[in-house]
Parts: sequence; structure tokens; C-alpha cells
Amino acid sequence: MPAPIPPPRESGTVPGADGVPLYWAAWGPAGAPRVLVLHGGPGAHHDYLLPQLLRVAEGRDAVFYDQRGGGRSRTDDPTPVTWRTQVDDLRAVADALVPDGPLHLVGYSWGALLALLFALEGGRAPSSLTLIDPAPLSRAYRQTFEAEFARRSQSPAIQAMRAELQASGLRERDPDAHRQRAFELSVAGYFHDPERARDLTPFRVTGRVQQSVWDSLGDFDLVPRLGAVACPTLIVHARQDPIPLASSEAAAAAMPNARLVVIEDSGHVPYVEQPEALFAAVLPFLDEQR
Repeated sequence: MPAPIPPPRESGTVPGADGVPLYWAAWGPAGAPRVLVLHGGPGAHHDYLLPQLLRVAEGRDAVFYDQRGGGRSRTDDPTPVTWRTQVDDLRAVADALVPDGPLHLVGYSWGALLALLFALEGGRAPSSLTLIDPAPLSRAYRQTFEAEFARRSQSPAIQAMRAELQASGLRERDPDAHRQRAFELSVAGYFHDPERARDLTPFRVTGRVQQSVWDSLGDFDLVPRLGAVACPTLIVHARQDPIPLASSEAAAAAMPNARLVVIEDSGHVPYVEQPEALFAAVLPFLDEQR
């Protein structure tokens, strides 16, 4: 089961690009160097990065926020949320919560892609980027990921787990436990060891937001533009991630001040499967940016 999440030191809302309130929460010592953490999705929320990613709050003021359309930043506005919406919201959050001084972004999965879109289109240059298992950086890489994730999700091991749950009678005996196990099996294909999904904090994705953001990207390919992102950048990618390593390798080769660290024996969630290896790369890099 996931570990408990400690309460934040501080939390609140800030207006997004058009005034929609966006929820944020901070951990770590007040007055320490601030980092802004971007969750994945799109359409998810920050909680599922916790408690493991709170390691970045050791000696830092780590601020997480729920992107528009997910978590405590959900909205009834039917207007489609696009990648541009998310970039503009990130600019509003950064200007409100990190108005002066360096802007250090830590992005996971979609959040890493959002950080790169912001670096290219946000109108404010980040001081550093820490990109953890970035979402695919082109439509072609995304198609490769989708095929691999589908293959893993239908593997004999995961199929057997699903059959075991169906035959267990757990839905009737303990609906909460059944719901937790069903969630674990829904994300097991992201993991090198599918059983480690039990340690991931459950989350929900707002499907319409996820779809509208990906649709807005069209036949995208960020790699040819990444030479313009000159800030110090760390890219961490797990070798067994269903997102192809080649996507992050291409990014590291294109960016003038990027370095790539590959983590072994982990899928898409290294903060669960290989936290020590992940933070052995991430924390010294963040220290360098002080």
C-alpha cells in the first residue's frame, strides 16, 4: 500500500491564465530555494507523486500544483484545455509563486513535456529543468509508447492478476480494497515489476482534459526545436519505461546543456521502483543550481 502523505507546510490557490483557481501546496523549509514540481497526466493531479517525490523538499521549498482540469483544479468550463492553456497557466503559477529569482522546474512524465513546452513558448526562461521520464517528445515516439504499453498491459502476468482479482470476491467483501487493486492493475503496465504498482498513490485522470491536450499537440515533434533550450537540464529515464528511451536520448543530444542519466530495473515510475538511483541523480543536480 502507498505510504501516508504528510500535510503540506502551506497551500492555497492562485489564478490561472484567465483567472481559474489552481490549487498548490508546498513542502520543505520556508525561505529555502524554491522548485516548482509539475505532475504528469495530462488531466491528473500532484498527489500521486507523493510521498516519494517529497525528497526534493529536503532543504528546498518544493511547490506542487494541480494543473487545470485535474485534482483540486478541476473546472466545469467546457472550453477544451490545450497545451497552450497549460503553458499559460504555468506562467501564471510561476509569476505568482516564484515572482523573482531563479525558476527551477522539476517535471515528471507529461509534466516534463510541459516544462519543455514552457521553455520554448512560455515567455519566461527557466533557470534549470529536471525532467523525469519525459512523455514522448514526438507523435511517432508516442505511438511507439502506446503500442508497448498495450502489449505490457495484456501480458500473461497482468492477465493472471486480473483473473485472480475477478475470482476473489473482493468486490463484495471489501469494496475499498477491490478499488485499490483495480487501480494497481490499471497502471501495472508502466512498471518493470507490476507488483510495485501497489506502492503508487492512486490518482484519477480527467479523460476529456487528457484527450484535448494531446489532440491540441497534433503531429508534434519537439526535438528539432530543443537546441533553443539552453538552461542546465537533467533528463532521467528508466530503461524499462514503455516510453522509448530514444525519445530522451534525442532530447539530450539536441539540448546544449543537457545530460541524460539512465536508471536500470525500473519502468515509468522510478520514484517508486528505484528511488535511491533516481534521487542520487536528481538531488545533486538541484544542489548545483543553488
